[in-house]
Amino acid sequence: MKLRYIGESFGVDSLTNGKIYDATEEYGMYRVIDDSGEDYLYSMDNPAPLDGSSIGGRWEIVEK
Repeated sequence: MKLRYIGESFGVDSLTNGKIYDATEEYGMYRVIDDSGEDYLYSMDNPAPLDGSSIGGRWEIVEK
């Protein structure tokens, strides 16, 4: 699937506002290949860094 991240960009190699990412659903979360080129699990409801340094954002499904 393809997801667009909408929200505050965070990290140099994490998520960028408006960018579309490849993802799969796993354990009630999205496994996303982020800006680092690696895949990480992100919340389906509010993707944000675990350290609280950003308020995060939301996902928009572009393609299932």
